[in-house]
Amino acid sequence: MRVIRGKKDGPIIFISAAIHGDELNGIEIIRRFRKLNILKRLKGTIVLIPIVNIYGVMTLSRYMPDRRDLNRSFPGTKKGSLASRVAKVFFDEIVSKCDFGIDLHTAAIHKSNLPQIRTNLDNEFTYNLAKIFEAPVVLHSVLRDGSLRAEAQEKDIPVLLYEAGEALRFDETSIRIGVKGIVNILRELQMLPEVTKKKKFKNPIIARSSQWIRSTESGVIRTIKALGDMVKEDEIIAYVDEPLGDESFEIKATFDGVIIGKSEIPLIQEGDAIFHIAQLKDLEIAENKMEYFNENAIEESEFNELKKEESIE
Repeated sequence: MRVIRGKKDGPIIFISAAIHGDELNGIEIIRRFRKLNILKRLKGTIVLIPIVNIYGVMTLSRYMPDRRDLNRSFPGTKKGSLASRVAKVFFDEIVSKCDFGIDLHTAAIHKSNLPQIRTNLDNEFTYNLAKIFEAPVVLHSVLRDGSLRAEAQEKDIPVLLYEAGEALRFDETSIRIGVKGIVNILRELQMLPEVTKKKKFKNPIIARSSQWIRSTESGVIRTIKALGDMVKEDEIIAYVDEPLGDESFEIKATFDGVIIGKSEIPLIQEGDAIFHIAQLKDLEIAENKMEYFNENAIEESEFNELKKEESIE
């Protein structure tokens, strides 16, 4: 853990990663973020926790050694399981002392996520910050019992959830968007100075609902759509082939939307999740928005500009 205190008073926020021990992108996001020179002009306090589940990180596992999900163990107890005890200490000693939080995640093992912010769209404060982050997608997400976000909300501590990339891998685009997004949030909260040169704001795609499309057959999967692709209802998004036969089965989208998550395993069983699709009403508008995020060259140039800007005192 590292605490960065500004010379002037301001909000106290926490930025956490690796609550699931195999979700590593957030560790690198925090490492790069804390090296920015602009933090010397910080107002308020930032608490950085790059690894919450140290046990899972050491064993490359999503879970705690007791096989419990730490992000389903809040608020925790002093005399419960190891996961429950870690959740109790983390929440009481860090989260409860903060005004706001950003929790960094990736997809589960063998899946990948398009960079996205998950929050309650009906909360005006978090909805505004979710858009300010400038991830490609903002998805409405209900609170899950035992999660960090649910327990924090009970204590009136808003938390944004950033989901991007896949487990056990660094994804450069996801990392850059994450670092820039955190800086955007701190500027909006007036914890960091505003940019001197105004840039065009990247309006994200807003989605209120999403659904995983599951395979109706077992076999070898051939996906023909990628993360960030727009799909129409009844459009073919993948084929499942028989390994020893000639038959091929079509997998179709069940509604219009954008792909925000996908399986990365070529072998599939009946009922396995293949694509996570956020439902949209207007594909044309969404496709125009997605163009801002599709080219790595744009993201790289923006990230380099950010580093250059922060090096100026």
